[in-house]
Amino acid sequence: QALGQLADGSLQVDLFVTDVIMPGKDGPTWVREALAARPGTRVVFVSGYAEEAFGEHKALIPGSVFLPKPFSLTELCRTVDEELR
Repeated sequence: QALGQLADGSLQVDLFVTDVIMPGKDGPTWVREALAARPGTRVVFVSGYAEEAFGEHKALIPGSVFLPKPFSLTELCRTVDEELR
């Protein structure tokens, strides 16, 4: 669904926030596809798994950051704010 919405060129996107593990396409897969059309968009990956569990994917997405679950709303807002600066 996110990739479909990104087809709208008038939609401005500054940041992707996505889980790493999802049914269908995982986070790193759809983000790589999205970045082909929206290069330079910042990325925050969230997951209940350790960051090392998807480290190889993160290396393929430069500039992405990882926020481990569980996190508070304050932590999420802080991470988003830092990425948007």
